[in-house]
Amino acid sequence: MTPAAIQARLFDGRTARAQPVRLSVQGDALRAAGEDGSGHSWPLRDLQWPETTRHGRRVIQLRGGGSIECDDAAAFDAWRSALGQRDSWVVRAQQHWRATLAALALLLGVAAAGYVWGVPWAADRVVALLPSTAEAAIGDAALDSLRNGLLGPTATPMARQAALRDSFARAVAAAYAEHERVPWQLHFHSGGKRLGANALALPGGHIVITDEMLALLQGQDDTVIGVLGHEYGHVRLRHGMRAVVRATLISAASTLALGDVSGLLAAAPAVLAHLGYSRDAEREADAEAVLMLRASGVSPAVMVLLFERLAAQPESARADSLPIALASHPADAERIAFFRAAAAGR
Repeated sequence: MTPAAIQARLFDGRTARAQPVRLSVQGDALRAAGEDGSGHSWPLRDLQWPETTRHGRRVIQLRGGGSIECDDAAAFDAWRSALGQRDSWVVRAQQHWRATLAALALLLGVAAAGYVWGVPWAADRVVALLPSTAEAAIGDAALDSLRNGLLGPTATPMARQAALRDSFARAVAAAYAEHERVPWQLHFHSGGKRLGANALALPGGHIVITDEMLALLQGQDDTVIGVLGHEYGHVRLRHGMRAVVRATLISAASTLALGDVSGLLAAAPAVLAHLGYSRDAEREADAEAVLMLRASGVSPAVMVLLFERLAAQPESARADSLPIALASHPADAERIAFFRAAAAGR
């Protein structure tokens, strides 16, 4: 049976004045009869029916900008139901708390999975597609920013710098075949009070070691090579770029999708200064250090000395401002045990 007419107000979309009407359905059309004898008609397929809610007036949107409003929500819902009009399953589901909780749980699960697996996967794909020139530009910008803030001029003599560069170059050549090597640049700087004894790696092959780190490891050049090997591992495995891209994907996925690296260039110094490498990245870099030390005929046990001396520093001398720096990493038992196990051949 065709439901009875229902009282409503018509707004024609041209004026703000409401016209009282009675709504009825005849065939495939909605008809509105005015009190003055006027009449209007719209095909049912052209109407946008309101979603059912617990409270509030019901509004039918008309093509062309007009609308029909009904203050009696219960009467309107009953009238609409008699017409055979039903909300979509999404609307019906969101009106039930169990379905809403299930949808929320699913959303959180998808978001968590995306963060844990999706973002790293996407970041690796983006890093693989980035040209070396873009990575070099990002590394250059980050290094310039650090030089203008945290890093000071080095006091390490030029002869000492040259000797360490030569020793490190030999260690890299011994550890990796030519096709496995990546370009690197070793920089010497003062870490000052904020960085102290530190070493860090940036995109584009930049490796920085501070005067304070060299002083901490004075007379222990094998350990210095191990420290540089750890940072070279970050460079070779592109951990810096991965950290930048992951952070940028989370905050500006659309920018990366369009291939605009200008945002990366601007954000890289800040991102690198506030993001630490993941635990997996640190394990990978430690493994690279072991590989380099073994290839140079040095026991990985020399790295234990680094953690012992870092832990023995007074609290005021410990670095706390650059998470990507080696001395900011926790000198935990796991890493010490790893190097001792490597020294024992395990």
